[in-house]
Amino acid sequence: MRKRLVFWGRNEQEEKVLIALALEEETSDVNVYIFAETQATEEFATDMMKKWRVGEDLAFPENHIETKRPLSITESLLPDGYEVERDDILKRAQTEWQFVVLSAKLYKSYKDELEEFKEKIKELPKFENQVWEDLKGFWSKVQEQVREKNLFRDHANGIREHTNQLFDQLKTMRKDLDQEFNVLSQKHAKHFKEKLDEIEKKVEDGLSLQPIFQELKDIQRNFRDTKFTREHRSQVWKKLDGLFKTVKEKRFGSDASGRTSPAERLKRRYQGLLNAIEKMNRSIDRDKRDLKFQNDRINDTDGSLEAQLRAAKTTMIEERIRSKEEKLAEMKKTQSDLEKRMESLKRKEEKMKAEKKVEEAKEAIKEKIAQDIREAEAKRSEDDNILKAAEAIKDSTSPSQPAEKKGSMTLIETIEDGMEDVVDTIKAVAFVIEQKVESAIEEWKEEEE
Repeated sequence: MRKRLVFWGRNEQEEKVLIALALEEETSDVNVYIFAETQATEEFATDMMKKWRVGEDLAFPENHIETKRPLSITESLLPDGYEVERDDILKRAQTEWQFVVLSAKLYKSYKDELEEFKEKIKELPKFENQVWEDLKGFWSKVQEQVREKNLFRDHANGIREHTNQLFDQLKTMRKDLDQEFNVLSQKHAKHFKEKLDEIEKKVEDGLSLQPIFQELKDIQRNFRDTKFTREHRSQVWKKLDGLFKTVKEKRFGSDASGRTSPAERLKRRYQGLLNAIEKMNRSIDRDKRDLKFQNDRINDTDGSLEAQLRAAKTTMIEERIRSKEEKLAEMKKTQSDLEKRMESLKRKEEKMKAEKKVEEAKEAIKEKIAQDIREAEAKRSEDDNILKAAEAIKDSTSPSQPAEKKGSMTLIETIEDGMEDVVDTIKAVAFVIEQKVESAIEEWKEEEE
């Protein structure tokens, strides 16, 4: 967007003149230069159009008219009695230059804010995460203005360059802090490992597990409150968790350290979600307090530019609140889904327990029937009639006793028929019992559904 314009125009005497306008964005003024036709030679007019208009300074002829006009939307930029041939371009420049001035003021406010950051970082004894977050918030605000094209490219590039320099300074400070933290974390990790090695030796020596378990819980509590690097935390936790599993297995058996049930895993996930929802609610409350603070400050601001900046901040916070509330709604939907799954899993486990009891009852009935059959067979093996029948069958193999064979066969058939009746009766009873059990299962299923 050009800040200098050159027009051919006329004065009150209808004399042709060359008119040049230059915007002073810092003061919101427009410098107006008027050259008579005799002064505006072909060479000078060409230089004004091609050189001066794009920013190059030229030596002006003597006795030209020079005046200053305030930038205004309603009033003309030209002195009274003057007009230009391209009035449409002049009017468009008036509106564009208003934007240029506001953009320059915004750029200046950002530069001032950067200077404040520069002084604050210069005085920092060590890295502070809050300053890092504040600088990130500042740059996010600048980026938003760049996206909306409220800042010119050269202004945005200048702010970016200075902001990156401040980020680099903070990164250097954070690197030094990270090195100090790594040394401290290593010291903490060594301390915990020594304690865990002592406990491991107690377990190997077969000492009482109850105080050992309590000692592990105390170490776990201290572990959670101690700051580590990710690597050191992982190392200590791996050893701590392994000792917990070992002690549990020795105290409660091998099943204690095995995989947890789906219901327990679901319950842990549910508890974790509730904690996350609580944190999100606290975060939203903080943003709402910040939003109220910004809205209160808008009413007390001195000047429209600061009010505009405050308005931009409130918009940014409102968007952050909206985004977090969307995430919170998703989390609550997940909470509802988990509650339904937990209830469904609970019903399923109860159903499986009931079915297991029914299966156990069926197996008990079948075993009882089998036992009854074995006892009946044992009794029949001791029956005199059956023994006589067996003798008769044996004697029937001799050709000298054809008459008795017939009687023996009749007795055998009678016994076989009796045995078949007993077996059939037992099968019938088993079938009826099984049908009743299955009917009970079906009724239970219908009640559950």
